[in-house]
Amino acid sequence: MRVSLCLSSPNRFLQFCHRPNSPNPSMASGSGSLMWFRKGLRIHDNPALQHAAKESNCVYPVFVIDPYFMEPDPNAFSPGSSRAGLNRIQFLLESLVDLDSSLRQLGSRLLVLKGDPGEVIIRCLKEWEVKRLCFEYDTDPYYQALDIKVKNHASAAGIEVFSPVSHTLFDCADIIQKNGGRPPLSYQSFLKLAGQPSWASSPLSTTLSWLPPVGDVGTCEISNVPTVKELGYEEIGQDESTPFKGGESEALKRLRESIRDKEWVANFEKPKGDPSAFLKPATTVLSPYLKFGCLSSRYFYQCLTDVYKNVKRHTSPPVSLVGQLLWRDFFYTVGFGTPNFDHMKGNRICKQIPWNDDDELLAAWREARTGYPWIDAIMVQLRKWGWMHHLARHCFVHWEKGRDVFERLLIDSDWAINNGNWLWLSCSSFFYQYNRIYSPISFGKKYDPNGNYIRHFLPILKDMPKEYIYEPWTAPPSIQAKAKCIIGKDYPKPVVCHDSAIKECKRKLAEAYALNKRLDGSVTEEDLKKLRRKLEEDENPESNTSRTRQKLIG
Repeated sequence: MRVSLCLSSPNRFLQFCHRPNSPNPSMASGSGSLMWFRKGLRIHDNPALQHAAKESNCVYPVFVIDPYFMEPDPNAFSPGSSRAGLNRIQFLLESLVDLDSSLRQLGSRLLVLKGDPGEVIIRCLKEWEVKRLCFEYDTDPYYQALDIKVKNHASAAGIEVFSPVSHTLFDCADIIQKNGGRPPLSYQSFLKLAGQPSWASSPLSTTLSWLPPVGDVGTCEISNVPTVKELGYEEIGQDESTPFKGGESEALKRLRESIRDKEWVANFEKPKGDPSAFLKPATTVLSPYLKFGCLSSRYFYQCLTDVYKNVKRHTSPPVSLVGQLLWRDFFYTVGFGTPNFDHMKGNRICKQIPWNDDDELLAAWREARTGYPWIDAIMVQLRKWGWMHHLARHCFVHWEKGRDVFERLLIDSDWAINNGNWLWLSCSSFFYQYNRIYSPISFGKKYDPNGNYIRHFLPILKDMPKEYIYEPWTAPPSIQAKAKCIIGKDYPKPVVCHDSAIKECKRKLAEAYALNKRLDGSVTEEDLKKLRRKLEEDENPESNTSRTRQKLIG
């Protein structure tokens, strides 16, 4: 019995449909394909997988456990590898188990190998004597370098390579070419260049009615999808695990639930939405599934346009749900076309700012002990769930340091989007209104005056009266005692005076902006050192001591 993914007309929703075994009439004898899964962990809308199955008598579906992302790092600040927290690793493993289950229903299975992906794939190509290598195109620098190595070997060996663009709505290289060889640096210019996706005028190929069997694997050491324990980690406790489970099946289920409410889809408007909503988040929470390719962004796009066709009015980009997918492609395109996009130095689109790396302040923020309940609750949610609302992603640290924390802890951490968001929020690129800074007190109170979000993620404050929940240090000692939360003992005092810190931050950013403008962006390391000395000299000597912990940039 074979299984195919079929469309349930007219709503495009995918369901498993059983079909009897039947040989493929176009199958050529003596030909095999290797399907290399990295992202794109799905059956629906997977052109690489479809091409691998075409005219092949066997297909090897392979995923390589990469030590670079998966090997435990005992020195990291949270459980996980050097690159990823345990929640994201668990989400990936769940996605692989789901993919393996779907492949088995199609008469195949997922072949899991371990080691350096480039070396493993080249060894498999040699031993299995396949004629075709298929994998989804990836714009991330890590995979760009890896793919060159593998493609060079395949080309020399006479192996066909098929690497289609299906992780994004558009081909980033095409957008950059249309813009004269440089990526567009504004959302609106990106939209004008992109237009409508070329594939959007006709239904996507989402049906896979069969897969050729797996061929002889020879001496290659194949395993099942490992558990976190088999990878060398401790099991995640129930209280520390994300409520979002990985896999294509879960992605399609969540998509169905989101799109069922057509009015909600039509009226969706970002940045509106309640960042304190956690029992029922104000967004789709489909970003982790898009990140790993458990959900096709193209299929999501078509589902949304189907809804739009059947409602009287709907929101438009940049605030609509389709607009969010286009934001994703925008950051992918800029990241792909900008050297050193993930760094301040050598990044031509990034303001050069003499940030001061305050490790103590960074650790307090990362470990949810800033003394500001709204900020600390956010960081607890991030550590436990691996997710938080986008409006909660604000803090005062060097953007590269903040980026590293998010890259590790977010289950939806995406190289282009994470770096793009931090460049934006730090006013280093894209967005330059550095005077607009959210208050960790009034901002959360606007959405959640009772502080339910804080009470959930910071139970030490659960009995604090709502008048003090956002500023517990202002509560009289008797109130603190009654709430069983003494500030400075049970919960920390604020690590900075927010009002003073904001003034200092704005002053220094203004100086840095002036320097960047004067030098037309060609700021050297020596220029930054001179500015840092000037900023230190300009500080009021009498307040140096009190400002030590308030420095955001030096």
